[in-house]
Amino acid sequence: MVHFALSGLIPLAEGCGGGIRTPRLTRSRGERTSYPDLGGTACLIMDPECSRLLPALCAVLADPRQLVADDTCLEKLLDWFKTVTEAESSLQVLQDHPCLMELLSHVLKPQDVSPRVLSFALRLVGVFAAQEDCFEYLQQGELLLGLFGESGAPSWAAWSIPSVRSGWIQGLCSLAHHPSALYFLADSGAVDTLFSLQGDPSLFVASAASQLLVHILALSMQGGAPGSPVPEAAAWPMCAQKIVNHVDESLHAKATPQVTQALNVLTTTFGRCHNPWTGVLWERLSPPVARLFERDPIPAVHALMDLLLRVARSPVLNFAACGLWEMLAQTLSRLSPTQAGPLALGTLKLQHCPQELRTQAFGVLLQPLACILKATTQAPGPPGLLDGTVGSLLTVDTLLSSKSACVGLLCQTLAHLEELQMLPQCPSPWPQVHLLQAAVTILHLCDGSADPSSSAGGRLCGTLGGCVRVQRAALDFLGTLSQGTSPLELVLEVFAVLLKTLESPESSPMVLKKAFQATLRWLQNPHKTPSSSDLSSDALLFLGELFPILQKRLCSPCWEVRDSTLEFLTHLIRHWGGQADFREALRSSEVPTLALQLLQDPESYVRASAVGAAGQLSSQGLQAAPASPESPQAQQGLLMDLMHILSADSEGFPRRAVLRVFTDWLRDGHTDVVRDTEWFVATVLQAVSRDLDWEVRVQGLELARVFLTQALGQPSLHCPYTVGLPRASSPRPHLEFLQTLCRLPLFEFAFCALLDCDRPVAQKACDLLLFLRDKTVLCSSPREAGDSPNSASVEAALQRWREGEQAQPLGDLDPEAMLAILRALDLEGLQGRLAKSSDHVEKSPQSLLQDMLATVGVLEENEADCY
Repeated sequence: MVHFALSGLIPLAEGCGGGIRTPRLTRSRGERTSYPDLGGTACLIMDPECSRLLPALCAVLADPRQLVADDTCLEKLLDWFKTVTEAESSLQVLQDHPCLMELLSHVLKPQDVSPRVLSFALRLVGVFAAQEDCFEYLQQGELLLGLFGESGAPSWAAWSIPSVRSGWIQGLCSLAHHPSALYFLADSGAVDTLFSLQGDPSLFVASAASQLLVHILALSMQGGAPGSPVPEAAAWPMCAQKIVNHVDESLHAKATPQVTQALNVLTTTFGRCHNPWTGVLWERLSPPVARLFERDPIPAVHALMDLLLRVARSPVLNFAACGLWEMLAQTLSRLSPTQAGPLALGTLKLQHCPQELRTQAFGVLLQPLACILKATTQAPGPPGLLDGTVGSLLTVDTLLSSKSACVGLLCQTLAHLEELQMLPQCPSPWPQVHLLQAAVTILHLCDGSADPSSSAGGRLCGTLGGCVRVQRAALDFLGTLSQGTSPLELVLEVFAVLLKTLESPESSPMVLKKAFQATLRWLQNPHKTPSSSDLSSDALLFLGELFPILQKRLCSPCWEVRDSTLEFLTHLIRHWGGQADFREALRSSEVPTLALQLLQDPESYVRASAVGAAGQLSSQGLQAAPASPESPQAQQGLLMDLMHILSADSEGFPRRAVLRVFTDWLRDGHTDVVRDTEWFVATVLQAVSRDLDWEVRVQGLELARVFLTQALGQPSLHCPYTVGLPRASSPRPHLEFLQTLCRLPLFEFAFCALLDCDRPVAQKACDLLLFLRDKTVLCSSPREAGDSPNSASVEAALQRWREGEQAQPLGDLDPEAMLAILRALDLEGLQGRLAKSSDHVEKSPQSLLQDMLATVGVLEENEADCY
């Protein structure tokens, strides 16, 4: 992170005088600065200073002996040239700056230029050639043919470097914006080179080549009169015909990579282009696409599915007339169960899918679970939905063929159904009962408790026994099914299998975490009781069996298990801590005592979770009773334990958790806080001000904001400092509270946080002081200009702060001095600057050019990239 090197502080508000200066970024020679945005303002156009620096920079770029700048600087330089050419004539820029033409011409001798600069120059030529008059100017000198023709960059030795090939593609993409570029592309052999680059070993290059072909195809088809009929493919422009013919030939190829390349081009075309000519394109190429299904095996299955779904989402095609629905139905029936799953889910997401096809697609998703139910002698479900078909026989073969195939198919199916249930396109009726039975059965198969009578079920037991991956997927799906309405006997089965999973010593930490999450969702299920906020009698019986399990899990030697159990306990208390039956069940267990003991756990994550659980227990009055209530330790209570963690814990996670608990306690009026709020806030902020963790400091400022909001913004809230304050009709705070505020370290803490090197802390402090200033603006009556009270103390406070940056305390301030400081600071201006990037002061193009020149020869000393 870039730190502000402040020679002063922040600017004073207009008319306040003072001499506090604006924050300034200092940068030494060789230090690199990022330039996140060089566009959008008039000052970024080519100005005299940039024109003066350009010749030297071009000479450096052309010299292979110079280690110029890193790729980020070249990217920002290219962005600046794009900004310049958007505002000015590219031709005029080249004519006014001959050094640019010299650099571009020098690239024609690639052996004298570094690959990094070659890539940059290829893209820069494309930026200039995007304007047609500049394109023609560059073409007259044969620069374009020498760079982008078959005898140009593709013949260089540097062509073996992916960045050079990528720069060549990006340069072509930039210049392909007008008719002259189309003729050049057709005649120069560039399109043929793009065909070969589709199979490039670099995935980035191959993807860029395919996308550029789509761009050229779309550009070729522009220009027709609106409403005019689309010509047949044979009458299309030369470039378009060349691309379509190549795609057609690739679809007939025997090699799967060529088929995949053609399908990718078509998928991108139908995703980007929604013009009538895409209908003619599909009419021309759908027959060879359909013939791919006749091959055994079907090539490029995933690319083929992506294409069909993309075509099905096209807004200009007549799906019934083009036979797309029949093709989708044929594909679903031809693919293997594992392959058909993603296509079935995509089909069900379509807006205008025929009901018959939706039923077929839903059946494909349900087949694996139907086979599970059938193999365990349970009813397979409603006729026509989960009944046996030829496809289900294929599914059985897949489930029983190998463990990897079985696990993959089940995990994919459960994930697809989980996603589908949450979508508006979710099929109706939804087979809730049978899906719930299948999920419970899969968990029984995984934990070894299933007792199937068929041989297939026995093989599934051996395959899925102890499979963590399937258990996790089944528990996720089981949690999602909690949103539906289920019969009581099935709900009891769900609770039983969850208890068994939570109790099993074989359950992995991740399986336990998923089981805890599913348990919470079923306890919160709004369909199981008339009142969703109350626990049913069955749920209370479940909790009675659950708490002994939680006791064991809180003593687990695995820290992940202890951590997940504490998180689960915290959620339980937050939702049902106020219910008498829940409180009684919890108090009758050892869970509260064990949770508090984990405040001293050796693992910081566990301590943080224990802090959250202890905070919830205390908020609900559920903390464990001390053995000796009269002992000093009992009188100090949890508050002092948490204070000790905040000031002494070596890890940041527990300290952050303490601040979150303290903030909630202050907001909710916790008895330990209300007893002495001034001492509480002062002690917390004193510890936070010394903390090195920026998130702790941010949370400390949030606590201060809650304190001020209660005292200043909402006098009706229960706060000891709101007593006697005027009600909402008068926003002026009471003088007694302002005096209390001056005694607290709150104002000094927020004031010093304005200079924090972590921007989120400074932003939070600025927001806090703005809130305080707005709430106290009417506190003092207007005075004459020369009658400002205690101006010497205000200036002295600012001077102490300025000289010691943020280390020196402000000293004792009276309310008037504090208010005067708030009025003197330009907090709005600071807020605006903090919202910008840390280098906004030094992002001009002149600074970029200067930095690039300054780094020449010293790059080895600055290898670390600050970006």
